[in-house]
Amino acid sequence: MKMSKRLPLASALLLTTCLFAPATAFAQASGSNTPTTGAPGATPSSPSGSPTQDEAETSGETQSVGPQVSIPGGGDDIVVVGRTRANPTQTAPQVISVLSTEDIARTGEGDIAGALQRVTGLSVVGSGFVYVRGLGDRYSLALLNGSPLPSPEPLRRVVPLDIFPTDVIASSLVQKSYSANFPGEFGGGVINLTTKTTPNEPFLSVSGSISGDSYTTGNLGYVYYGSPTDWTGFDNGTRDVPGPLKAALDSGSPIGENATFTRAQLGEIATSLVNSRTSVLQTQYQMPINFAGNLTGGTSFDMGGVRLGVLASAGIGNTWRTRQTLQQFANGVGEEGTLQNSFNRVITDNRVVVNGLLGINAEFGDNVIRWTNLYVRDTIKQARLGLGFDLDRAGQDLLLQNTGWYERQLIDTQLTGEFKPTDDLKVDLRGSYANSQREAPYEREFLYVRTNLPLDPIGNKFTNNLGTGGKGGANVAFSDLNEDLWSGGADLVYSLTSAIKLGVGYAYTDTKRTSVRRAISFLANSLPIAVQQLRPDYLLADQTIQAYGIYLQETTAQDGTAAFDAALRTHAGYGQVIAQLTPALNVTAGVRYETAKQTVDAVDVFNTGLPGLAGQLNTRLNKDYWLPSLTVTYELQPGMQLRASGSKTIARPQFRELISQVYIDTDTNRLFRGNNSLVDSQLYNAEARYEWFFGRDQRFTLSGFYKKIDKPIETYSAIVGQVQTSFATAPEAQLYGAEVELQKYFPLEGLGGDFWASRRFLTIANYTYTKSKLKVQDGDQTVINGVSRDANLFFRDGAPLTGQSDHLVNLQLGLEDTDHLSQQTLLLNYASKRVTTRGPNAQPDVYEYPGFRLDFVAREGVRIAGVDTEIKFEARNITATPYKEYQQFDAQRIYYNRYDVGASVSLGLGVKF
Repeated sequence: MKMSKRLPLASALLLTTCLFAPATAFAQASGSNTPTTGAPGATPSSPSGSPTQDEAETSGETQSVGPQVSIPGGGDDIVVVGRTRANPTQTAPQVISVLSTEDIARTGEGDIAGALQRVTGLSVVGSGFVYVRGLGDRYSLALLNGSPLPSPEPLRRVVPLDIFPTDVIASSLVQKSYSANFPGEFGGGVINLTTKTTPNEPFLSVSGSISGDSYTTGNLGYVYYGSPTDWTGFDNGTRDVPGPLKAALDSGSPIGENATFTRAQLGEIATSLVNSRTSVLQTQYQMPINFAGNLTGGTSFDMGGVRLGVLASAGIGNTWRTRQTLQQFANGVGEEGTLQNSFNRVITDNRVVVNGLLGINAEFGDNVIRWTNLYVRDTIKQARLGLGFDLDRAGQDLLLQNTGWYERQLIDTQLTGEFKPTDDLKVDLRGSYANSQREAPYEREFLYVRTNLPLDPIGNKFTNNLGTGGKGGANVAFSDLNEDLWSGGADLVYSLTSAIKLGVGYAYTDTKRTSVRRAISFLANSLPIAVQQLRPDYLLADQTIQAYGIYLQETTAQDGTAAFDAALRTHAGYGQVIAQLTPALNVTAGVRYETAKQTVDAVDVFNTGLPGLAGQLNTRLNKDYWLPSLTVTYELQPGMQLRASGSKTIARPQFRELISQVYIDTDTNRLFRGNNSLVDSQLYNAEARYEWFFGRDQRFTLSGFYKKIDKPIETYSAIVGQVQTSFATAPEAQLYGAEVELQKYFPLEGLGGDFWASRRFLTIANYTYTKSKLKVQDGDQTVINGVSRDANLFFRDGAPLTGQSDHLVNLQLGLEDTDHLSQQTLLLNYASKRVTTRGPNAQPDVYEYPGFRLDFVAREGVRIAGVDTEIKFEARNITATPYKEYQQFDAQRIYYNRYDVGASVSLGLGVKF
């Protein structure tokens, strides 16, 4: 089935007629005076107090001592003793990449995930999840100013990085080789985001932008009213759980006809759920433009021998995206797949991101105390309309309408102290509290059916009889997730001699998560034909509910999967030595001891006692590990060095993967269910790397890496009415590959004339080749919810890891003016196909094809009325590369997801006072 237009979906049913009124819609900042072009007057740095790679490197050649990047337990000058080098990539004892404020600004990306995909070996999958060298987000560690973050995502314990606007991030450090001062969950690498703070002088900057894309802006989309404040990302109370429903949810009994509820009570609860603002899908012929704005200000002053600094930032972004998707899945076994269902869905997302940052610093002597507070709220208001068929309903056309509101929120407060009691001793202390929430109230779905039967008097019309005989339905769900994370740590670095530093440290984390999802259906024993054809708000109006006895039946499973509590508590201690054995040879060696207790418990929502189920649903993992690391750096000659590293690390199963509560991914329209028998993965890592730094900000690197993973956790799919994705432990996997990177500037003054005198041509190119394969032999077993099964039923020997692309390419070509802000940059990104899930019933694996993406970003600094002003123009996805995810059978191709993305343009303006 192919649809050439979006509008026929609306005209297929009365639910959208007469509704054409548009909707109304390790790291902190240092006290250094190193110059920066981050937040104006701000100087980012690492947890140990040394500044990160900011624009001190891009200032004039007169800058004598460049910034250094250090990490918890690293000390200040943890690199080759006696040398001052401006490039932290060169001087750090581990393999790192640093995105400075200027690097991030050059990419023009609005969130940090987009900027990170330009880093060698990194790719972004789904909604902001960063993969390092082909290893999924479970193998990556994200920190904010050196402290861990909770996730607002039900399916993951890692935070999606697309919720962090680049406006609040000063720099991002990616470390790919493990060192003992980082947490043991370090499979692919660690990403440490540093927030902006410490202004050197008072400033105020204001910026804003507008944007649109060729597929959404000014074209048809679907919306629903919601509340008048939806454009801010905050609901005005329209979606609050009504009192009668709340009392029913708290009753300890499933909502439905039972000893607790009478039919009259169910009708009253149903009436309380009447909410036309979340029920009625509307056609909007011209979708609005996107907009974003940011305000940042700061100052610093002396008070009684203490230097105080304050920085505050607030921003909002409001974007629209419409996708016309083809979503299918196949039944059958092996290569003989049969198209089971196919839906064309038009999905319109209105995404609003609100952020705020407040940083307060106190500097006295060599000591610094910092208090950093971050708030991020990411809301998606989604409207979906789908038309398709299912073989189980032969000859019928199905029309599905969905509306949703998904709130993700992160609050983080951190207090750190950096103290230097003596010249030889450095002490770093840190503590933080972070809370993440995800709420999804009023997830609504309406199913209308057109039978197409000649003998059916209304066979040519879409009707909804609320479940009688399977002809239609109406459902609503409420989901809530809350996660609290307390963390703390201490790092001490002592200079034993000028060439040897000893580091010890302790770290603690305590994570607690609660997740609940309750789903309810509206039912009717008999509805007149005229009523069955009503649009959703009339179908579930007060009068209809009362006149025809419409009642409720909760469809939430009563097997203990409706809600769960989860917790993870870790204690860790480490020792590390950094030794300059000879002027050319540096060795960093350490070992970390880490213990972890991880629990997932089903919550007895319905007071059934969960007889016989607790052991199947609950998880207890209590593990401890010794995790060694070693990195050797040998300087062949000034600016040229070799590195070799080896380590052992771990990866733990994520909370959501350990409980069999059903979760629906609204982007892919798939069901996910966990497996409480998952265990920790152990990784053995090795890497060799050649680095040549042949000029300021110029380098060539070449590296090879290898990883062996015992018991990797992989996704697999099964058909349970529809495709259902779950998780299992494969016996073993291997991953290996190579990276090459080049960054080079070409001065252009030779072209003559004043225009070219201060300009240079920029080339940044990197390529990553990665190969992975699962190792599965006859007799290997995997455990699915307590039952041992043959591993080759779920995994194919030699198959790649999910999420791993063989080829990643990034290329940046641009012109820059070294005297003032003037940049024009072409950015090319390419990722080859990667597995998203194993095919069910021995079917072929499902692959997504990211393909090529070409962007252009231009930034120009001018003075308008005596005010420094930046003008920015962006063109994204210039080639309009579509999104494709499919299975390839012998005789046909089944698209799990296919849609056009469209090209987009943006124009921004920023001023600094």
